[in-house]
Amino acid sequence: MKGIILAGGNGTRLAPMTSVVSKQLLPIYNKPMIYYPLSVLLMGGITEILVITRPQDLPMFERLLGDGSRFGAHIDYAVQDTPRGLADALIVGRRHVGTDDVALILGDNIFHGHDFASIVADAIKNNVGATLFGYEVSDPERYGVARLDRHGALIDVVEKPTDPPSKLAITGFYIYSNEALDVAAGLTPSARGELEITDVNKYFVDRGLARIVPLTGGFAWLDAGTSESYIDACNYVHAIETRQGRKIACPEEIAFDAGLIDTDELLVAAEQFDSSEYGSYLVQLANRSAA
Repeated sequence: MKGIILAGGNGTRLAPMTSVVSKQLLPIYNKPMIYYPLSVLLMGGITEILVITRPQDLPMFERLLGDGSRFGAHIDYAVQDTPRGLADALIVGRRHVGTDDVALILGDNIFHGHDFASIVADAIKNNVGATLFGYEVSDPERYGVARLDRHGALIDVVEKPTDPPSKLAITGFYIYSNEALDVAAGLTPSARGELEITDVNKYFVDRGLARIVPLTGGFAWLDAGTSESYIDACNYVHAIETRQGRKIACPEEIAFDAGLIDTDELLVAAEQFDSSEYGSYLVQLANRSAA
């Protein structure tokens, strides 16, 4: 399984904050936004990751993430010179994915909940065509929404419906078989001139090869793409980390717990952050394991 983080786009809904920097480089409380989708992939055991971004932002992502080795991963980069829709990530990332299956996650999506790593790992293990993750929202007309049969099986995905069939929104995290690459390559742009990820999802739904995993029971899903949702995400992470004393989306910690990096490598990673609170946290993790 290969991973793709889509960190392109112009972030116009967050302007002027995004006038000179990629949205996915903005901080969500105390760490860059891209750390959150990166952590989701690492939790699922995905270590071969492609970051897709704009040409002008590429050097900053390379400086921030490097080759991924400090996370026990290998990170490559690709450029999307102009936004062409979410499904375009499967076209841009085709060489990276090769013959493997693929997990695509949007760079502004934040997930948090108990045992999420096991949920992701199970979804990867049991995927046949497409596995989508659903989250109940109060305003489903703003999203792609799942239609379920009476047994809870996914039978349709409706984009921004005026009469929503459910409140279960499709989140920005998708697990696909390799066939999705050909599906994306064969798409026709929509009326707004983009390759729609909903069309990829509907391809698998129509063939009975898609399932949805509802994220319930205390899960949080935040799309930090607007000013309001952005500050909500910052406040959420601050509240949880302050109460629990543990970080959300610390990729070095995830890599360390998974055995992808050892204590010495964790301490080397901590040195990059000098005396910052983040660096101190990584040192504490290393000391705790050595005790």
